[in-house]
Amino acid sequence: MNIALLGYGKMGHIIEDVALSRGHQVVLTIDAHNLDELTSENLQKADVAINFSTPDSALSNIRACIDAGVPVVVGTTGWYGHLQDIKNKCEGSNGSVLYASNFSVGVNVFFFVNKILAKLMDRYPQYDVQVEEIHHTQKLDAPSGTAMTIAEGILAGVKRKREWVNDVVGTGEELVAKGDQLLIESHRIEDVPGTHTVIYSSEVDDIEFKHTAHNRSGFAFGAVLAAEWLKGKTGFYTVDDMFDFSV
Repeated sequence: MNIALLGYGKMGHIIEDVALSRGHQVVLTIDAHNLDELTSENLQKADVAINFSTPDSALSNIRACIDAGVPVVVGTTGWYGHLQDIKNKCEGSNGSVLYASNFSVGVNVFFFVNKILAKLMDRYPQYDVQVEEIHHTQKLDAPSGTAMTIAEGILAGVKRKREWVNDVVGTGEELVAKGDQLLIESHRIEDVPGTHTVIYSSEVDDIEFKHTAHNRSGFAFGAVLAAEWLKGKTGFYTVDDMFDFSV
């Protein structure tokens, strides 16, 4: 399979290594230094594109792939305010887009179990709940897309929570969440690939559910799996379409 990498920073290089190890070819790499090479002609050399660019460039990259008729896997977060526009463009052009806040196999197992746990804990109002996420200082958005997905899973199950709110620790006055709000506490610490913890607290005990990434390889492996899954398909997909978990 021929792959175009849109975003060729640390993640792009790791994705390239994973793709090559699985027998694929990288036929195009785009970063801030060669944006003029992001053309339909160059994109069409690829069977699938994988986008791990900055949030600012993600939208134009996705649109370029749809216009070129090239399926695109999107791992960039921070652009979800335009999600419906991209879905409309994809479906109107018979395009192919698969997006996720996190492609890691382990994280997606975490997402699945988090929803089950939330439904269970809805029965026990004595437990409050919050989400904590820790990432490297180069991460531009907060909360992380992964934390938002975790929070949405909790809100779907814990009916006493109405919405999530975010507190970026160390940037100002501490945010105190209201009773019907789910707090996402964001920390930025050097060289942390990503740690996410769901904490249910009561007066008598705490329950913690945690995922810790040791490096970025799990994200890269999942992104390449997504590209393999998306090749030859048309439509607008989320990672739930790719991972078919059941118990």
